[in-house]
Amino acid sequence: MSLPRSDYDPRRVCVNPFPFLNISLGKHRRSVGVYLAGGLFGLAIWTFLDAAILSAHAHPPYNEPDYPVPVHVGFVDWLPGIHSLLGIIVINLIDKDRVRGDEGYGDSRAVWRARLFLFVGFALMAGGLAGSVALLVLKYILAGYQEQYLYYGYANVAQNVELMLSAVILWIAQSGSGEYEYNLAI
Repeated sequence: MSLPRSDYDPRRVCVNPFPFLNISLGKHRRSVGVYLAGGLFGLAIWTFLDAAILSAHAHPPYNEPDYPVPVHVGFVDWLPGIHSLLGIIVINLIDKDRVRGDEGYGDSRAVWRARLFLFVGFALMAGGLAGSVALLVLKYILAGYQEQYLYYGYANVAQNVELMLSAVILWIAQSGSGEYEYNLAI
């Protein structure tokens, strides 16, 4: 064991602790995390809607009016974002205490099912991210479109990354202790 015995905790998963998780925001840590996750979620939706609106209003160059616009955002472009949104919904429906296996749930199968449900949620989000990257490469980059049309694919990937970060930040913020902790001592 590389850690000194005084620092060893048998419940620990990682050998090295994450220093960025030790940021102390005081009693408002949970609220800051929820607002940050909500802001990332809104930014993700706006990023893709910006690309979809640009695509809907794309027009041919003024000096070549007969030249058609080569690509638009279609239903296939919406699918990765829909998968990521379903993943966020699945992840946020899970009771965090059940995943941790805290006392009071007694049934070990309930903990296993909650963890499986959590895996399915993250798998949906990972599938959405992988789908957006595949869409970027296959539909936009390999077709050799101009940079203004590549933005549609980049916006799709950015949306899915922002949705994943939003879900992770929200999970961490809600897994911590609440703002209202009471320490009663006599």
